[in-house]
Amino acid sequence: MTDTTKITKREFFKRAGLATAGAVGATTLAMPHVKAQAPIKWRLQTYAGPALSEHVVGNAIEWFNTAANGEMEIELYTADQLVPHGELFRAVQQGTIDAAQSDDDSAAAPVDVKVFGAYFPLASRYSLDVPALWHWRGLKEIWEEAYAEIPDVTWLSTGAWDPCNFGTTKPIRSLADLNGLRVYTFPTAGQFLAKYGVVPVSLPYEDVEPALQTGELDGICWSGTTELHTVGWANALKYYLTNPLSGAWAGSYFVNTAKWNEVPPHLQQLYRMMIDSSHYYRQHWYWAGEAKFRIEGNLELTTIPAAEWATVEKDALTFWDEIAGQSERSARVVEIIKKYNADMELAGAPYRYS
Repeated sequence: MTDTTKITKREFFKRAGLATAGAVGATTLAMPHVKAQAPIKWRLQTYAGPALSEHVVGNAIEWFNTAANGEMEIELYTADQLVPHGELFRAVQQGTIDAAQSDDDSAAAPVDVKVFGAYFPLASRYSLDVPALWHWRGLKEIWEEAYAEIPDVTWLSTGAWDPCNFGTTKPIRSLADLNGLRVYTFPTAGQFLAKYGVVPVSLPYEDVEPALQTGELDGICWSGTTELHTVGWANALKYYLTNPLSGAWAGSYFVNTAKWNEVPPHLQQLYRMMIDSSHYYRQHWYWAGEAKFRIEGNLELTTIPAAEWATVEKDALTFWDEIAGQSERSARVVEIIKKYNADMELAGAPYRYS
């Protein structure tokens, strides 16, 4: 090889770069035009009204839409906006909407375990009891089993919300004060409270405050004090009973099965992470709010004496046994709840205080 055929290292890389660039250019010109895939569009309806939905799901959907980076977008609709709340489950099943956030009970899920959604009387004391029961005591597997029998709907997750206490226009200082009260509440909670003369009333979410103002309702047994103040119901109430019917609402996320199966795995995982983020946010938002509004809220606190409230706790156990008799699966759930609460008593403070 003569010196005239030699090239320097600099010339070699220069020629290689030009050749590569040319190849890339030729390849680019030869590739056919590929149209970008349109984003997946979902509609999700929540049980919550506009003010509450910002905290219980709206922020999480914003996080999801940002993280999905244009591949998927969820539109949020609040209580009764697309379909009446009592038809929410069927709407997901029929594909009228793609997803829902609600408790099983008020959404009329056609499963035997729906009675344990929302507020199963005296089943939990704190919000952490709900994820502990579902993830560590077997309720998750039972819910998967139950919803596997229902076509076209997939249950994804259950998490905790706020406790359930009475907010009323009249003071409650004894069980006798419950007699005759017209109260907005959940189906199963209303079934239990009827024992004390409470008259359960079912209304569209947006009609609750006007019904309180006109005297059609005497109160609410639907939430804790955070929710009462956030949605404005506290403005039409005067009293808040500190005895909780339940320590935490058990709410779920549901999706239409066909629509869920069309979502690629990485977006399914992102959606599940969105749910978990939502569960976590509510844990601290409600916990902080329940204390804040007991101190700073505009409702007078009342309490039924512990000795008298013990009657309610005893009656709840009888009610549990009645529910257990409805199906073999319900009996399994009740047994798990009984064992869990007994274990919490044995664990002592801070799990349970005698």
